[in-house]
Amino acid sequence: MRPGRDRRAVRHTATPGDPHAPRKARNVAVIGGGIAGITAATALAERGVRVDLFEGQASLGGRLAGWPSTLRDGSQVTMSRGFHAFFRQYYNLRALLRRVDPQLEFLSPVPDYPLWHSAGHHDSFAGLPRTPPWNVAAFILRSPAFSMTDLKAIDRQTALSLFNVGVPETYRRLDHLDARTYLRSMRFPERAHHLAFEVFSRSFFADPSQLSAAELAVMFHLYFLGSSEGLLFDVPTRPFPQALWEPLGDYLRAHHVSIHTRTPVKRLVADTTHELTVETEDSGPQGGLRGQRFDGVVLAMDTDGLKKLVASSPNLGTGTWRRRIDQLRTAPPFQVTRLWLDRPLDSTRPAFLGTADCGPLDNISVLNRYEQEAQAWAERRNGAVVELHAYALPGSQDAARTRERLLEELRRIYPETASARVVDERTEVRADCPLFPVGQFDRRPTVATPDPRVMCAGDLVRVDLPVALMERAATSGFQAANALLARWKLPGHDIWSVPTGGRARILRAAAARTSDRAP
Repeated sequence: MRPGRDRRAVRHTATPGDPHAPRKARNVAVIGGGIAGITAATALAERGVRVDLFEGQASLGGRLAGWPSTLRDGSQVTMSRGFHAFFRQYYNLRALLRRVDPQLEFLSPVPDYPLWHSAGHHDSFAGLPRTPPWNVAAFILRSPAFSMTDLKAIDRQTALSLFNVGVPETYRRLDHLDARTYLRSMRFPERAHHLAFEVFSRSFFADPSQLSAAELAVMFHLYFLGSSEGLLFDVPTRPFPQALWEPLGDYLRAHHVSIHTRTPVKRLVADTTHELTVETEDSGPQGGLRGQRFDGVVLAMDTDGLKKLVASSPNLGTGTWRRRIDQLRTAPPFQVTRLWLDRPLDSTRPAFLGTADCGPLDNISVLNRYEQEAQAWAERRNGAVVELHAYALPGSQDAARTRERLLEELRRIYPETASARVVDERTEVRADCPLFPVGQFDRRPTVATPDPRVMCAGDLVRVDLPVALMERAATSGFQAANALLARWKLPGHDIWSVPTGGRARILRAAAARTSDRAP
């Protein structure tokens, strides 16, 4: 059964396993309880592998975790790191979520993905044809950011490269360029630059000058030019813990997974025998480290967590691999400020608005348009719950000053908020998302490591498929599990992706003819 509406979606068939191979009980430690770790644990446990899932934080979810908070008015709410879009082409993430909600009823469609430029230009992805290249043509024809003069000035050679994306081939061609240089080489009008391009590149939490052009090209292929799922998306109708992590935690326990929250792994000992030792802090009166032996390990941690664990595990991997892990970088800080306001927004305000050239503000989410908890609070108080995101902030940026600038932009874009009183607010500043800089694709960690018993998973991992963000995390989780299952001759799990090459044969051929002259 296909995972979406795109008839060209690609199934990547897993190793079927050997039913005649001798069966031995296997146990695996999955280190990290975010999307990648939960996916790997699920895929392994469903094949009868005994799994211990270790998470250093108090709950599952990783960077999508949520936690309870009490507002000044006494309301109990769930705080998180903010809005996440669940695109229809996130096939493997959705496959994971279908384990606990086969119809994905907890997701609600957002009817539009509008973009707003400070100069007053607007764009929208609602109502576009879904299939490339007709979606691109329709977008350009109706967008105020493009004129006929602009279209004539576009560098067709560079623009065509977006229609011939393949992985890893696109990285071979474009990884030496940063995204900003690549976009400028297309000679798109400046309005379109800000409105339709930098909005997307900053969704990787990085300024376009720090992001690989290849990563940007793959992103366009995934979301717009290579998939007919469309650029609209769904969002959870409940906070992340209730919608995602509590049901998935129950599912894992039903498959005999032992979940250890508040249990950071301190060291991994990879000796020359067939077993690995995972060491955690012993909570007993003597303290120290407690070791457990495993047949395999999946490292499903964020960038800093992976670097720290590898540094404390001196016999793990080769010197070259360890140096590459140590050289991984995180994207610049981002800030999420959530406001509980004492009056509603205009009824025409969308659930989500992407912004360009609006100071630090990158998008505005109106949570009470889609999330039940926020809806209940807004109805009770005749108010609104609004979230402001600022990506790729300077490291020296002051959170309080950023908050003031975000509010200034909110009041300019949605003037009715100028008279609203802030009942309460929460701000989160983090700097733990992976950075995909120029020229580093070949140095990224892959799912496989030098030790065949140890796999990596997460959105920081190189995956040679057109995936990104949460979908890269889920895909790598399945791949990590599949690699261990294949090692033990157990059947793996098929995964899906959007088409692995350009959809339009004519455009693909034209791009191939010019690829040798690419920037």
